[in-house]
Amino acid sequence: MSATVSLRFADVTVGDELPTLDVPITRTLIVAGAVASRDYQDVHHDPALAAEKGSPDIFMNILTTNGLVGRFITDWAGPDATIKKVSIRLGAPNYPGDTMRFTGTVKATEADTGVVEVELVGANTVGNHVVGTVRVALPNGGAGS
Repeated sequence: MSATVSLRFADVTVGDELPTLDVPITRTLIVAGAVASRDYQDVHHDPALAAEKGSPDIFMNILTTNGLVGRFITDWAGPDATIKKVSIRLGAPNYPGDTMRFTGTVKATEADTGVVEVELVGANTVGNHVVGTVRVALPNGGAGS
């Protein structure tokens, strides 16, 4: 569920855990994400061609994953937050019929800038699909606010 009110910088503490987000991995999500990001690689929409290339099925592209990372952060932080930097690494593929569970922890806060650093993992039944950090500016943080 998305936050309707943004978190304030003062309400966040190092060690805070973000609410988990479960994302069902459907064929529609995989194909729509690939098409929306203009990634027409056959491994993202054609099961037979994906199999020819050694994959058991189609799998999610990194641009869709990046969008879901943004959703995970903004669902927690709210509409007034600003994502400053996303650093992610892909691991296990996201195949149709699985679920990716996002978890995250606040690893650092910077009072002078109002930026919070979140470490996150998006895992499925195969393993960790995505790991990384996101830097997000929250309202009422930083000098002059």
